[in-house]
Amino acid sequence: MYSPQRKDFVSLTLGDQHSYTNGKHRRQSCWRKWKQLSRLQRSLILFLLAFLFICGILSYSSLAEQWRGLSDRSLKEDWVEIDNRGLRPIPPGLIPKLPPGVVPGVQDVPPEVLPELQRPSIPILPKPPAMRKPPSKRGPPALQKRGNVSDWQEKDGEEPVIKREDEEGKEAKTVISWRGAMIEAEQGTELQSTAHGKVGTVANAEGAANLKPVTEKPVDRVEAVREAFRHAWKGYKAFAWGHDELKPISKTHGEWFGLGLTLIDALDTMWILGLKEEFAEARKWAETELSFSKNVDVNLFESTIRILGGLLSTYHLSGDTLFLDKAKDIGFRLMPAFKTPSKIPYSDVNIGKGTAHPPRWTTDSTVAEVTSIQLEFRELSRLTQDPQYQNAVEEVTRQVHRLEGKRDGLVPMFINTNSGKFTRRGAFTLGARADSYYEYLLKQWLQGGKKETELLEDYLQAIEGVKKNLLRQTSPSKLTFVGELSNGRLNPKMDHLVCFLPGTLALGAHNGLPADHMDLALQLMETCHQMYAQMETGLSPEIAHFNLQNHNERDIDVKPADRHNLLRPETVESLFYMYRFTKDSKYRDWGWDILQSFNKHTRVPSGGYTSIGNVRDPLNPAPRDKMESFFLGETLKYLFLLFSDDNELLSLDKYVFNTEAHPLPIWPTAS
Repeated sequence: MYSPQRKDFVSLTLGDQHSYTNGKHRRQSCWRKWKQLSRLQRSLILFLLAFLFICGILSYSSLAEQWRGLSDRSLKEDWVEIDNRGLRPIPPGLIPKLPPGVVPGVQDVPPEVLPELQRPSIPILPKPPAMRKPPSKRGPPALQKRGNVSDWQEKDGEEPVIKREDEEGKEAKTVISWRGAMIEAEQGTELQSTAHGKVGTVANAEGAANLKPVTEKPVDRVEAVREAFRHAWKGYKAFAWGHDELKPISKTHGEWFGLGLTLIDALDTMWILGLKEEFAEARKWAETELSFSKNVDVNLFESTIRILGGLLSTYHLSGDTLFLDKAKDIGFRLMPAFKTPSKIPYSDVNIGKGTAHPPRWTTDSTVAEVTSIQLEFRELSRLTQDPQYQNAVEEVTRQVHRLEGKRDGLVPMFINTNSGKFTRRGAFTLGARADSYYEYLLKQWLQGGKKETELLEDYLQAIEGVKKNLLRQTSPSKLTFVGELSNGRLNPKMDHLVCFLPGTLALGAHNGLPADHMDLALQLMETCHQMYAQMETGLSPEIAHFNLQNHNERDIDVKPADRHNLLRPETVESLFYMYRFTKDSKYRDWGWDILQSFNKHTRVPSGGYTSIGNVRDPLNPAPRDKMESFFLGETLKYLFLLFSDDNELLSLDKYVFNTEAHPLPIWPTAS
């Protein structure tokens, strides 16, 4: 059979009387193709179109909200610019008519008109043609929520209020908000200060004579610290009571040891701040709930400085033997850590089983951890008349004193618990893993009445080693910083932890050590301040890198991985020492700036403060949902002492602070 004959041409016939209708043909073709699709294909296409339509509606509402926020911000910025030039337009019709010959002043303005004179008349401005870049400099933020403010920063209740009595006995209120420590004071019709913080004035009608200065009441900084503590405590009590740490954003808690770490760390802070009600409820928990007979591993160093140190300090301040009994209990349970071949303690102890061990990944302990437990165990022996605690920690001190591997008094970061020798030599730092070794050399010497000369010799030699090997200056501003040495090469980075050093140097100079220690303290204090001041949030990063060459007109660079802030205390600690010894008010001002920045960028409305992930972004500081116990145990305590006018409150001639800010008494000469 043959196949049909193949045709090699196409026949097309066009009618003369009919025109070709392209639109109609296209519609019929599209409809035919649509009908040829399967039911599943048509359903998918319809679903996609509906989804795109909904997304378009949502995008439109979001853009409209951002446009409105941008317009509001533009109006506010333009008004601030007018205000900064001293121009405050008076709305038409509000200028009072006065009799001829009378020089107008504030006292002549009718009471019903004065509030209107204080209210700015903001001109209507056109919408900006393009999105403005957020200002890089810090300044007072808008009180309303902006489009890019995170939900965790939104107010979810009434703002806390500090009540004060004014001159006439009337109650005045200062609003405390997460967006700023002191937002505004309600002063009736009293005029506010200008945008530059200067005294406000009201001019007469001729704008030249009879200026009336109006002064604002000074902010009670001590009370502001108390309020910050109460706010943090409110969050801890509501969401983490009896647990180690507060997670303020998720309104829950985190555990490390399961021993109420934040509560114990904050006991002496509450006593010092005079928060009797909060202290009483914390004491009740310690009496009824705190138990160390738990099958749990704890870190020897952290448990010593936070728990043992906190209990000993609270006992000395309150005289309550409950805290001494608890200190004896935890101190005894930590002693198995010293049962090693070298007498250099293990890092971890099971306080329930009475066993100890090194970390899983190494047999080393860090030098800072094994040499920064001496103040607490020595004091425990003095109080209990049991020498085992003091003997154990002083054996560690003697061994480290004799060890080889130091460089001009500087020590490596690790020590082996089996051999008792330094490991990983060649790296020297005053930051993590070594910092408090140097601090405790001086403070043990002071605690013991300045009798232990080996401690003093090691301290003085170490400071000379810092000057010789680690000290450098930045470009272009000549900031002095302490770098790190690795195999003979300097790395120009400095941990925030190193900012303990200005205060320690000043403490030594106060006790008769060389005067150039104080000179170095002044220089390093300025650098630590700049680590805050040069950041957009006003808060320091965890690690700063310093420029030795003038590349970008900046002294400080921060790598993305180092931009977090953990609410650390080292800078405010040194500010406290520097103010106590110099009485220079700038140190108080710097501390106040830091507290305001904490309130502005880390305060959570429901209670508590959070560490943040990016100090370079004030609009989205990336909250990390964690409040470390040392924020209550150290940071707020040092801020309170910085602002207090009572120099006998924990006199530095009578007390020495451990590395967790727990004050312990300097031993009497008879001891």
